Amino acid sequence: MTFSAILHRIGLLACILLVASCFLPWMYYADPHIATEAQRTFTGFSTYQNQYGKPGKLLSLIAVIIFVFMLLPKIWAKRANLFIAALGIGYAVKTYILYAACYNAYCPEKKAGIFIMILSMIILLIASLFPDLKLEKGKKD
Repeated sequence: MTFSAILHRIGLLACILLVASCFLPWMYYADPHIATEAQRTFTGFSTYQNQYGKPGKLLSLIAVIIFVFMLLPKIWAKRANLFIAALGIGYAVKTYILYAACYNAYCPEKKAGIFIMILSMIILLIASLFPDLKLEKGKKD
């Protein structure tokens, strides 16, 4: 088994892990102005009064598109996959900065979900850099 084939399978698992990480707790805000304890824990799909939006929707969409493009044996899919993975890593870093920032003297406690999200996007970018594609000599796409 070649390096690119192994990285391809790891990339497919990272897509599934990215979607799963959006459901895990990302941050815990100890702000006394937030009414209940359950509302203080933010995930990719739920924040207090939707103040941070729902980045889990876009990250899940990116993971599904990358998953499908990784399975397609076309060169255009591999190139598009690299572009989408680069956009995804940018959005993941922006989301991390947004969620991890302190506000009103309250700094959030980072949970495992946000780290899993960042790590899986990095893995997806690396897997997109080395696609598992066999090209025949002299054949066009």
